[in-house]
Amino acid sequence: MSDEFEYERRFFCREFPAEYDDGDAPLLIVQNYYVHQDGFALRVRMQAHGVRIPMTAETDGLTTLLNHRDAFDEAFVTVQGTAVGGTRYEAARSIDPNIALELMLRGGVPIVKNRFSVWLDEDGWNIDVFGANNAPLIVAEVERSSPVTNLVIPEFCTSEVTDDRRFYNDGLASEAFVTWKDAYFKELEEFGPQFSQLFGKNRRRSSQAL
Repeated sequence: MSDEFEYERRFFCREFPAEYDDGDAPLLIVQNYYVHQDGFALRVRMQAHGVRIPMTAETDGLTTLLNHRDAFDEAFVTVQGTAVGGTRYEAARSIDPNIALELMLRGGVPIVKNRFSVWLDEDGWNIDVFGANNAPLIVAEVERSSPVTNLVIPEFCTSEVTDDRRFYNDGLASEAFVTWKDAYFKELEEFGPQFSQLFGKNRRRSSQAL
């Protein structure tokens, strides 16, 4: 059971750190949510390698699937529990991409994004750039096999959103970023960047404590 729990911290980013784009195509992800309520979720995800498309407000998830269907060679069905303190139950199973495509064409709320991966210091980071009605949202996340403590936080991370359900993909399926981004930017302006103090000592890559 221990391997069915996910430990991560998540951060809102104002801009994509272009220096971490190595020129290769990012992982293209389209996933549909069939349950997305109170932190519980059921999703079907399809992934494509070697396809680079821009993420804009006009980037439609299902159209992307159909236009590049031959490139989507991985698919998963996943159940998730609510996230508490950076810990979340998540169980995933690989499924046939053709079955996944047919399911996604028949229902669910789609999320489309590019995922860039980079290794910084002792951690691997995923930087997700969202399209459609979640553009221009950028979220960086770091995962470990145990709680993410004493983290070196890259400079491109603007503010921590680990415990903010709005920024989880299932939260975006319920309320897209376009509907609340102005409110969030006002929060950020009023209260400034936030970094949790519950996970040990936070450090920037400059070694300054937060």
